[in-house]
Amino acid sequence: MADYIEAGGVRTWYDEHGQGEPLVLMHGGLVDARFFEGNTPALAEHFHVYTPERRGHGHTPDVEGPINYDVMTEDTIAFLDAVIGGPAHLVGHSDGAFVAMQVAMRRPNLVGRLALISGGFNKDGAAGEGADEFDVDQVTEFLGPAYGEVSPDGEEHFPVVAQKIAEMAAKEPNLGQSELEAVKSRTLIMFSDDDLMTIDHAVAMYDTIADSELAIVPGTSHFLLQEKPELCNAMVLDFLLNDPVQTVAAIRRAPAQQ
Repeated sequence: MADYIEAGGVRTWYDEHGQGEPLVLMHGGLVDARFFEGNTPALAEHFHVYTPERRGHGHTPDVEGPINYDVMTEDTIAFLDAVIGGPAHLVGHSDGAFVAMQVAMRRPNLVGRLALISGGFNKDGAAGEGADEFDVDQVTEFLGPAYGEVSPDGEEHFPVVAQKIAEMAAKEPNLGQSELEAVKSRTLIMFSDDDLMTIDHAVAMYDTIADSELAIVPGTSHFLLQEKPELCNAMVLDFLLNDPVQTVAAIRRAPAQQ
């Protein structure tokens, strides 16, 4: 059921799977909806899953000008308004997680539950020197062929997109921790135990987003959704399908959230 939608000045490609409440999967930087091949079928057993690809990614052509979190957030809001027209659950990975979080901050009426997977809020949370940076030539060699398989711009355009993402990654994301208080959706914060961001950074998100839950997936890296898809799918589905349990000895959560 793949299609294009003209929204917000971007000809966005997306596919649809399953039936039920709308759920939007939001991929990371320089990849596309194929990244979720191990996750989409399980989610589509319970939800109407949409898999849009952002400007300059996958089947969606690049647009003149920079690619940054602000424009990707506005693109996503335009997509949600045009295609869904109401609240949807957002599940984002890496860059897609940060974009999903900003959508929840700017347009809470468009967001049901929010799953943020391996996406930090500030570069200061990087796990080590260079963890949040990349070499354009190296990334082009690694990801360029896959981009060329589906992009209407052709593989030769990939270095242009990679350079745009490199320029963004050099200075973003840069939110202050207190700004995360604007997220009002029930939120799952999920990281690997060996991610690009530190576990302390994940805990800071958990401490600041009021209605949040924290999951650390053992024995994985930033590619946790591909490395342990069954475990990740089970954790995301448990969060999306079930209400919070009544905890017995809560310490960190306010009584109203127990």
